[in-house]
Amino acid sequence: MNPLFSYRHLYYFWVVAKEGGMARAADKLDMAVQTVSTQVRELEKSLGYELLKPAGRGVALTEAGWAAMHQAELIFQLGEKLPDVVRAAVGTPSVRLAVGISEGLAKLAVHQLIKPVLATANLRLICQEDEFADLLGDLALHRLDVVLADRPAPSNPNLKIYTHSLGSSDLSWFAPPALLAQARRGFPQCLAKVPVLLPTSHAAVRPRIDHWFERLGIKPNVVGEFEDSALLRTFGAAGMGVFPAAELVRSELVTRYDVKKVGNCDGVQEHFFAIAAHKKVLHPLVQKLLPSGL
Repeated sequence: MNPLFSYRHLYYFWVVAKEGGMARAADKLDMAVQTVSTQVRELEKSLGYELLKPAGRGVALTEAGWAAMHQAELIFQLGEKLPDVVRAAVGTPSVRLAVGISEGLAKLAVHQLIKPVLATANLRLICQEDEFADLLGDLALHRLDVVLADRPAPSNPNLKIYTHSLGSSDLSWFAPPALLAQARRGFPQCLAKVPVLLPTSHAAVRPRIDHWFERLGIKPNVVGEFEDSALLRTFGAAGMGVFPAAELVRSELVTRYDVKKVGNCDGVQEHFFAIAAHKKVLHPLVQKLLPSGL
C-alpha cells in the first residue's frame, strides 16, 4: 500500500460517495466542504486515480471509484464489528442478530415473529427500524442479518437478497371500551359513522383494507392515519377510534391495550416476510425464524 494512503481520507471519500455529494457529506461530517474536498483529492492523489466525477448537482463514482467504494465498505464493516470482537474476547461470548424492521410492519407482530430466537443463550438482539428500501440496502451490505417486512423484496439484479414467507394472519377490527357497543351495533356498516383509525400507505395491508371498504360499499369515518402501528394502537386504545390489527397479535393486543374484538375484516390478511442476504449459509438464528423445511 502507498505509504501516503490514509484511512481518514478513505472515510471521507466513503461518506461523499454514500451521500452523493460534497455538500451533503460536509453536513454529515460537520465539516467545511473545502476540507472534505481536499481530503478526497488527497486520496485520489495517493491512489493515482480519479474516484469521483461531476453528476448534476452531486458526484458519481468512476470505475476506479466503484472499486475503492467496494473496499471501503468491507473495511468499515469490519471496523463496526471491532468493538464486538474485542468485547467477546474478554467477556461472555454473545450471539449477535441484527434485524431490520420495515416501518410498515406492526410492532406487536415483530415480537411474535422474533419469538423463536428470544430464548437463545447470550443473545444480543439489535433492532433497526427504517424505510423498506434503506433496510434492503443495509442488508445487501451485510449490516443486517435479516429484514422483517410486510411485503417481499422487489426483484433487483443488483441486490443479492431473497425472500421467505413467514405466513399470514387474518385481520380483525378492535375497539376501546367507550366505542365497543357502538362499533358492534350493525358492524361493519357502522364503520361509516364510528370513528376509524387506519395505517398509512406505508403498510402493505392498507390497499387491501381500502378494497374491503369498497367491496362492502362503506365510506369509513376515518379520523386518523398512522405510519407507526404502535401509535395507531395507542390512540385507538385511548378512545380515538376503532382500528384493524392482525389476529396473530390479538391476545397481546387485548391484554396490553384493554381493547376488544369488534368483528372480522373478511378476506383481508396481513402477510409477513423474512428477507436475507443471498448467502450459501444463513445466520443460524435467521434459520430459526423461518418455517421448518425452508
